[in-house]
Amino acid sequence: MPRVSKFDEDQILTAAGRIIATHGPSGATIGAIARAVGAPTGSIYHRFDSRDVVLAKVWLRAAATFQAAFFERLRGSPPRKAGLDAALYMAERVRLHPQEARLLLHHRREDFVDRGWPAGLRRQAVELGQQVEAELARFSQRLCGRAAARTVRIVAYAVVEAPFAAVRRHVSVHESPPPYVDTLIRATYAAALRLVPMTSRSRRPS
Repeated sequence: MPRVSKFDEDQILTAAGRIIATHGPSGATIGAIARAVGAPTGSIYHRFDSRDVVLAKVWLRAAATFQAAFFERLRGSPPRKAGLDAALYMAERVRLHPQEARLLLHHRREDFVDRGWPAGLRRQAVELGQQVEAELARFSQRLCGRAAARTVRIVAYAVVEAPFAAVRRHVSVHESPPPYVDTLIRATYAAALRLVPMTSRSRRPS
């Protein structure tokens, strides 16, 4: 019978994620990951071609998981409430998953690149970026009846950029965002939406 591997990909990526959350991407050496898993370094290389691939998959997994949950909320109804739910989810997610938050909010994607990612992983990263653009444009159309560049830019600020700014400081000092952060996100969301033109249809009471 073929030998069953004791250390699967998920265990290795989870261990690497914990190290990165504490010590940054530079701390996630193959040796450090192997020690965290309790595996020989050969087990890591059996699963991954290089350290670059490990770091890329850690980032991609975290980004894909967050985006799936975030955009699920943004697709809700009515649109105005869905946008606020998505904006507030940024703080909620940080409270529930502080390790993931440090991966995504305290480090840039470029921090996870050494000699570069394989083509397949680069393609996944591009697709995640395209998802962000497409989902925000669709939400803008649902919310305002238009997806003009200026409108999408304001919507992006309201549901992504402002909530990101509100929680990032707390993430950087290993602190759970306090309740008043939600108040800031709500106020900023309401103020930003006053800047976008609404069609008669989008002005109807929810």
